[in-house]
Amino acid sequence: MAYYDVFNGDADGICALHQLRLADPLDSILVTGLKRDISLLEAVQAGKGDVVNVLDISLDRNRTALERLLDRGAVVRYFDHHYPGPIPEHPNLQVMIDASGGACTSALVDQHLGGRHRAWAVVGAYGDGLPLVAQRLAASLGADFRALAELRELGETLNYNAYGESPQDVLLPPLELYRLIHSYENPFSVLRNELVVGRISSRRRQDLDRALETPVLRSERIFDAFMLPDETWSRRVSGTFANRLALDDPGRAHVVLTPAGEGYVVSVRCPEGFVPTADELCRRYPGGGGRAGAAGIDRLARDGVEAFLDSLAENGRLSH
Repeated sequence: MAYYDVFNGDADGICALHQLRLADPLDSILVTGLKRDISLLEAVQAGKGDVVNVLDISLDRNRTALERLLDRGAVVRYFDHHYPGPIPEHPNLQVMIDASGGACTSALVDQHLGGRHRAWAVVGAYGDGLPLVAQRLAASLGADFRALAELRELGETLNYNAYGESPQDVLLPPLELYRLIHSYENPFSVLRNELVVGRISSRRRQDLDRALETPVLRSERIFDAFMLPDETWSRRVSGTFANRLALDDPGRAHVVLTPAGEGYVVSVRCPEGFVPTADELCRRYPGGGGRAGAAGIDRLARDGVEAFLDSLAENGRLSH
């Protein structure tokens, strides 16, 4: 029997798996990648009797590979909060999926474990741009303002490190960052003890300061759109920048375009009650998906940007 842990390389994926392995330590085959490396199940060759844990990657984007694993006799446990599409019915598939927008994968694992390592769930929620979820989870910890600030700093730093077009864009590959984090039961020790995490945090702040100077590309009644320059730092900070825009102006939608090859990577953030939701909007395009409040498109053609923004301006609205 072999165990596989397949997880998104962002804060939510790392913290979700870390909770599982703190509760149930075992040697597993680790499969991860950068934030937009979604189709991770294609790399898994599990078969009869093997166990595959999947954390924080879209079932809809991994459907064919999931069905292949189930047909080969693997047991799959699936934790996620992205749009799943129809969920296969199979005796070997166990799912804990909540795409309502009120949870992240770290919170779902926290629920599964009965809160045994809740501080890490708080880190994951902060990193995933869900401060209300983080605060709800943290209420039982008795953490003061300073402690919450540290958990938030760690979460946002882990999340920032997952963005980039290639491993060369980030300071530490997500797999190495997970292995570093895995040696800590207490998240408060990480920022204090790991110099590399401190360097990632410092660079995140520098990149975000640069992004916040970006002029608005287009401002409409219900959204603002920004286009970052074609620079390595832009690819690193795009998600962090989009999360910051959503937190600073939570009543509007936000679009961040980042040049990549012959097109753009698109990050979308939508407030609660926005129609269409972020994932509904992005799933209309190849390589698009996410969750209700935060989604993206892997590659939008350069000549498709104006039509994308026009459609959002004409059809987007708040339902309340």
